[in-house]
Amino acid sequence: MNTPVIGVLALQGDVREHLIALAAADAVARPVRRPEELAEVDALVLPGGESTTISKLAVLFGLMEPLRARVRAGMPVYGTCAGLILLADKILDPRSGQETIGGIDMIVRRNAFGRQNESFEAAVDVRGVEGAPVEGVFIRAPWVESVGAAAEVLAEHDGHIVAVRQDNVLATSFHPELTGDHRVHALFVDMVRANRTPESL
Repeated sequence: MNTPVIGVLALQGDVREHLIALAAADAVARPVRRPEELAEVDALVLPGGESTTISKLAVLFGLMEPLRARVRAGMPVYGTCAGLILLADKILDPRSGQETIGGIDMIVRRNAFGRQNESFEAAVDVRGVEGAPVEGVFIRAPWVESVGAAAEVLAEHDGHIVAVRQDNVLATSFHPELTGDHRVHALFVDMVRANRTPESL
């Protein structure tokens, strides 16, 4: 049975919405708060929220180094909004004490699309997602300033990069989990299935 078990980092942010979207995309979804829970999942989603808070809580809960190790070892990860920032190898304007997990050779800018009251929705064409454009919900959203040679740009909005993939790591500036459209999560679940060895099925 090829049903992947995908965790959602449940330290802060819109965890419940991701759990629902992953279940709708035919995955077993579990919250992850401790290193032993991380060890039991095939892949992980880093939700939107406050990237500085999530990074500090990950250190506090003893998760930061296990997360980095799993990403380096090839575990599939999907990050939305704050999750995209956490997956960047470099932040252009980090807050004091802010760390990243890394995994994508990109430089990101926090809150690039504006503050909370400048949040918006826009149709986004995402490479690898079939059908109509994805409705992107941008809330204090970052954008990607630049990517390295190993990273693939999947989508842009207003001339700015808003979706990127590098190997098993996927990231979007926007929140597909808030729309009821689960196609981006389905894309990630397909990535997880493709990454699993026959022995693990």
